[in-house]
Amino acid sequence: MSVFTSILLGLIQGIAEFLPISSSGHLAIAQNLLGLNAEIPEFFDVLLHLGTLLAVFVAYWQDIKDMVREFFSGVSDIAHHRTPTPVPPARRLILLIIIGTLPLFAVLPIHKKVQGLSNSMGFIGGALIVTGFLLFACDLIRKGRKDERTATWLDAVIVGVGQAIATMPGISRSGMTITAGCFTGFERRFAVRFAFLLSIPAVLGANILSLKDALEVGIDWSQVPVYLVGVIVAAVTGYLCIRLLKMIADKGRFGSFAYYCWAVGVVTLVIGTINR
Repeated sequence: MSVFTSILLGLIQGIAEFLPISSSGHLAIAQNLLGLNAEIPEFFDVLLHLGTLLAVFVAYWQDIKDMVREFFSGVSDIAHHRTPTPVPPARRLILLIIIGTLPLFAVLPIHKKVQGLSNSMGFIGGALIVTGFLLFACDLIRKGRKDERTATWLDAVIVGVGQAIATMPGISRSGMTITAGCFTGFERRFAVRFAFLLSIPAVLGANILSLKDALEVGIDWSQVPVYLVGVIVAAVTGYLCIRLLKMIADKGRFGSFAYYCWAVGVVTLVIGTINR
């Protein structure tokens, strides 16, 4: 793999992972159009996702630190048979993330088939168009007021189901989870925050599965410096895109990404039809 390819895929991953336009779909399109399918090692894909995960940790470090502290406080309360009233917000957020992660287990038995969809330009194009409709609908929803203090377990399940559906390439994970959060009445800024915090166990779990496959295929350690260039690019651009999406959340204009998804989806469908 060349350094240019590493930088290009790092940019795509960093931008599309957090902006609601589907990183998996864009990476698959880039690999198919540029003929990179055989060139991109699975280990590099794992590292790219770890790069964007690092961006989440940096952007939401205070939330993560609060949740870690509350996790140990919660263990202590259980050991001493204490129940704080009300439950601290960070502790409720931990429970909501755990509940929201559970639907992903339904995807595990079919995750190989889901990954195989990345080879279908037609499917990816159609999925991007669907993502566009979701984002367009998001702007039509009345602004909610729920946050970690008032969101229910059912709200978390609904967002989690959205995340499970978004394992399909072309369906934006951030777009699906943010839209699902808005539909359940989340305050828009909280919908963005919950979507990204919810991605932490999802990305870690997916990377563990992918790392196992990568180790079985074999890793070319001489290429690791080239891989790291893409990882750094993905982490930096990912962090900047998180900051951008926070500002967009304040204005509540996620639908502006719908037109982009529709355009890319239609072009992908046309290219897929021509290349048959």
